[in-house]
Amino acid sequence: MTQLKPFSALVILSFLALAGCGTQSPAQADGLVSKAATSPETSPSNLATAIFAGGCFWCMEKPFDEIPGVVATTSGYTGGTLVNPTYEQVGRGGTGHFEAVKITYDPAKVSYQKLLDTYWLQVDPFDAFGQFCDKGETYLPAIFYANDTERKAAEAAREVLYARFKKPIVVQILPAKVFYDAEGYHQDYYQKNPLRYAYYRNGCGRDARLRAVWGQ
Repeated sequence: MTQLKPFSALVILSFLALAGCGTQSPAQADGLVSKAATSPETSPSNLATAIFAGGCFWCMEKPFDEIPGVVATTSGYTGGTLVNPTYEQVGRGGTGHFEAVKITYDPAKVSYQKLLDTYWLQVDPFDAFGQFCDKGETYLPAIFYANDTERKAAEAAREVLYARFKKPIVVQILPAKVFYDAEGYHQDYYQKNPLRYAYYRNGCGRDARLRAVWGQ
């Protein structure tokens, strides 16, 4: 078997990373038909959920997984009208769905406000066309509120940011709709494919832009 030279291997990995959030490899196809739909209120009685969209859903899981009190993060699709959407359908546009992450958490250990504060630091709040290198309706940033308390918290945070930056904050604040779990190969992507995940984040300019907006 011909061995790849280091430079060639780097080029190939870079290409894979820039191919876009959700690029599938044959080895990941086992999760293609695994999908579940949940309403915003669906969770064990002692747990709650929060739903945020911030571009590529792969990149939204890790920051929340690191918060004590977060039980699980799930990549998926929400906000649209198509029932049981696939990644390919959402990516083509026209479904109204966003790539989003659902955070299941214990309110006794972490507050919704903490999750909301974490969310803002993961997005470019000024980009009305998508997030970082991913553009289009699928990648628009949004906060999906399940109740009036969450809506008011999100709106208050947006006003604070507007006062701070003196420019429009384009993150949408929308009522939560049915959340459809993404295909299995998307879940916990940063853990399953750490090298490709790192190349993707870097190649997409995500971390560089976050530092530019929010500082270190």
